[in-house]
Amino acid sequence: MRTWFITGGTPGGFGMAYADAALERGDNVVLTARRPHLLDDWAARHGDRVLVQPLDVTDPHQTHRAVRAAEDRFGGVDVLVNNAGRGWYGSIEGTPDEDVRASFELNFFSVTQMLRAVLPGMRERGSGWIITMSSVAGLRSVPGFGYYSAAKHAVEGLTEALRDEVAPYGIKVLAVEPGAFRTHAYASFADEAVNETVDAYLPLIRTVRSSMVEQHGRQPGDPRRGVRAVMDAMDSAPPPRRIVLGADGFAAVREQLTDMAAELNASEVASRSADFPESAQGPKD
Repeated sequence: MRTWFITGGTPGGFGMAYADAALERGDNVVLTARRPHLLDDWAARHGDRVLVQPLDVTDPHQTHRAVRAAEDRFGGVDVLVNNAGRGWYGSIEGTPDEDVRASFELNFFSVTQMLRAVLPGMRERGSGWIITMSSVAGLRSVPGFGYYSAAKHAVEGLTEALRDEVAPYGIKVLAVEPGAFRTHAYASFADEAVNETVDAYLPLIRTVRSSMVEQHGRQPGDPRRGVRAVMDAMDSAPPPRRIVLGADGFAAVREQLTDMAAELNASEVASRSADFPESAQGPKD
């Protein structure tokens, strides 16, 4: 029996989908949310197998308290799902500084705090899983979501290094990159005013906002099916390093990687020409 610690437990999202799937497997679940009262009815149905914790993941003290509560209740955290996050939209030039910093605090720095809270216990036990919910935007930047994309690119880089650092301690790491999934993530765009400081980008940003509002409730991805795909990946031998979720996400990432490979190959001569000539590299052993 595993204990899962899942951030971002808002009903209707990936966090809840992970929690339900873990419970179906017979595991214990610690589910966190900024507004934990929204999980009262759900928690009551599962009794002692669940622990709901109030958590603002941008607060390191709350993060460590929540992990200690999980360890006290269930003895340790076996699977961490870094799921909390949200998107801010705006141009690179015109997004207010406070929004840029808030985006990185939530989408990147909170991930580092969660890792630092759970990894000591995992290393001590010699096992564990880190599931990091990134995004297709972490592999292919999206205009109008440049800072969100940048934060997710940072998460991707962090996850790559983490995977190799913790492997000697029996800890596995999986990056998950969803495309458009039918969660409540898009709903907030309808109530969120455009906060763009450079008028030249207003047409782009208004189009981005309208697109997100129109997609709400029509996204092709099913969070529960997505979570099943992640769990199947965890069970595979060997497990993959990452998994892209959704047909739209798969197509976008494949196009991005194909274009990158073509561009890399096209510049091979120029790339290799940047080294010192072989005769100047010194003697070889």
